[in-house]
Amino acid sequence: MSILIQNGTLLCPEGPVQADLRVEGEQIAQIGPNLPVGDSQVIDARGKLVFPGFIDTHTHFEMNKGTIRETADNWESGTRAALAGGTTCVLDFAETQRGASLQSALEEWHSRAEGHASCHYGFHMTIKDWDSRILEEIPRMSEQGVTSYKVYLAYANIRVPDGVAYEVIKAVGKEGGIVGCHCENGDLIDAAIAELKAAGKLSPASHPLSHTAVMEAEAVDRWLALAEQAGYPVNVVHLSTRRGLEAARRARARGQKVYLETCPQYLTMTEEKYRLPGFESAKYVCAPPLRPQSDVDALWQALEGGEIDTIGTDHCSFNFHPTKELGKDDFSAIPGGIPGAEHRPALMYTYGVRSGRLTPHQMMLALAQHPAQLFGMFPHKGALQVGSDADIVIFDQDHTWRITAEAQYQRVDYTPYEGMEMAGRTDTVLLSGQVAVAGGKVVAEGLGRYVHRGPAQFWR
Repeated sequence: MSILIQNGTLLCPEGPVQADLRVEGEQIAQIGPNLPVGDSQVIDARGKLVFPGFIDTHTHFEMNKGTIRETADNWESGTRAALAGGTTCVLDFAETQRGASLQSALEEWHSRAEGHASCHYGFHMTIKDWDSRILEEIPRMSEQGVTSYKVYLAYANIRVPDGVAYEVIKAVGKEGGIVGCHCENGDLIDAAIAELKAAGKLSPASHPLSHTAVMEAEAVDRWLALAEQAGYPVNVVHLSTRRGLEAARRARARGQKVYLETCPQYLTMTEEKYRLPGFESAKYVCAPPLRPQSDVDALWQALEGGEIDTIGTDHCSFNFHPTKELGKDDFSAIPGGIPGAEHRPALMYTYGVRSGRLTPHQMMLALAQHPAQLFGMFPHKGALQVGSDADIVIFDQDHTWRITAEAQYQRVDYTPYEGMEMAGRTDTVLLSGQVAVAGGKVVAEGLGRYVHRGPAQFWR
């Protein structure tokens, strides 16, 4: 049976459209005014916004699997939570073991996700090693639908030298893919941590002091210099500072294609969270850290102006007890990361659209269309148009509610957004044409499938 969504405001690529939308099988079959009902199941979206399914560009499910520092959310709980919020596709980071092949990581991530995911999924591939063997694997990754990668300029166990980062950009660029980078200066972080610990400053209040705006901006500037020399577009993940943004602006002024991702935490909270009583601040330890209000304001201004392209969560859900508490006597031992896959759409609507900073169309671009384009899924994903996949979100603008850990689908034992009042929520989600969320509740699980992605589609 087909499904007819009536009376909603459709957020289409060209802008908002007052129209009906019919789904047949797994695709959008018709869009137009006053479509006949026929034998379709009717969903009344009167007064609601109808988005293409949201895409989370940045998740870490089952991170550090099998260790004391394993994340709370696995593929089952994490994707169910994402789906509940309106995310129909996640892009998770496949992590290779040192000395192992990219193929081994891809197979491991497939085994974790297949049959367990409640939304669709794809994989970025993290590069830790670089030699002729890894270089030869890049085309084989493309054949298997992996066209995006990540490198780190921080953290001794995973960061790569500048020369390797340069070679990765070239190799992936030749394949039509894109590389994202965790941009922080690892040497300066290590030096700052050592200085703070030597001074006996061991509380979470020291965390932002060891990951300053200077450290991000320098790394963004360096990353974009490497990209300029290589001659290919690149992505900056989880941008958090005005100074990092200014480095990207300079590169764009030189004519570079630079894409920027930020996260809800950098738009809704400030570094004041690191001055909470007791050890509560550990809940907010992530890298980059939360920043001053001036940085929050600068990121909003950039998002409003179309300078920031995508909003990922960097969902990395370590339980507060006992995992975050591993750093109770040493801030540098607190596992970095916070949860957010479930709450991203409501946060962006509340703090963006309802506040007047964004239009619903801008929200659609940042959460759906631009991720689909940059990561090789458009127009099958990220668009409401005939022939596109029927991954659809019906968003209720009038539903008010409060975020709590007690009520969330995420398996982690806290939420950094505890108590925040939301001015809208995802009401209904269609995943490949099937109703998977109704009335804000997940009603169908395990429907997620792997998304075989093509080359990046650049619009700048």
